[in-house]
Amino acid sequence: MFGIVIITYNSEDVIGRCLDSCLNIPDADVVVVDNNSSDGSRAEIGKRSRVRLIANSSNRGFAAAANQGIEALDTSCVLLLNPDTVLKSGIEGLVTACMQSRVGAVGGLLLGVDGEPQDGFNIRGFPTAVTLAFEALGVNRLWAANPVNRAYRQPTPKVAIQNADQPAGAMLMIRRTAWQEIGGFDEAFHPVWFEDVDFCRRLRNADYQIAFVPGAIAEHIGAHSAKKLDWESRELYWYGSLLRYASKHFSAPGRILVTVSVALGCVPRMLMQSLLNRNLKPVSVYSKVMLRSGACLICSHGGEMGAPPRLAVKPQGSDFTVS
Repeated sequence: MFGIVIITYNSEDVIGRCLDSCLNIPDADVVVVDNNSSDGSRAEIGKRSRVRLIANSSNRGFAAAANQGIEALDTSCVLLLNPDTVLKSGIEGLVTACMQSRVGAVGGLLLGVDGEPQDGFNIRGFPTAVTLAFEALGVNRLWAANPVNRAYRQPTPKVAIQNADQPAGAMLMIRRTAWQEIGGFDEAFHPVWFEDVDFCRRLRNADYQIAFVPGAIAEHIGAHSAKKLDWESRELYWYGSLLRYASKHFSAPGRILVTVSVALGCVPRMLMQSLLNRNLKPVSVYSKVMLRSGACLICSHGGEMGAPPRLAVKPQGSDFTVS
């Protein structure tokens, strides 16, 4: 038995096609966790009697909503899907791989609207401290072909593999017992970003394997959530989650490299955005990021005991799903 969990927030424009593709799969138990949408998402979901809706009274973020949905199901495997995906094949291959001994999660193949594999997103290596330093400094954007970025943003495998690091969270089947063993998604990655990376990293730390099955296919629009975020929220959420990941998973030298790189990378971004916007708002935003970097740098130990507090930001009307 398997179930499907979809997390929505103002996803009226995409959720119908996603649900219809899921309902084409026999015996699938479909649950949607809606994070207090203000558009017609719930009405669209309600048109489909086979879909179970969990209606939150506030936007709890992706990780908390994913845990809600998985807990609501009594199935051995659960497929997490973004609302901007449409299944183009059956998912039997995902289920078969997920039920193999010591497999904790399985990803499928995501195609863009142009029909091409989403290379660099379908599967990635676990980010190292150097990877995140290059991200923060803009090296991976300016020199995409560098070896660090190539090891991180990997080409899409053409055959099934059972030694992947991080398949995309937009289409990720999870073994329920593995999810329970490692304590589910870390809800402190709030509201979005890096919670799926952290989840896969903890699966691997618990000696679970992670597989990729390209025979299970979905179309994925991509950036559905990020496009609905205002610039300030996007910067604060992304940097906050990046720094939390560094504080949990890197030793002191790695944390130092990442936090210093984040602080240094903020300076040219602050200047450029201030000139483009012709105001000082970027100074305020990147100052918060640099303060968070300092808190991460001095924290005594990564993880629940030592991770620095979240970046402060006013709630925004945005879709907190992984894209």
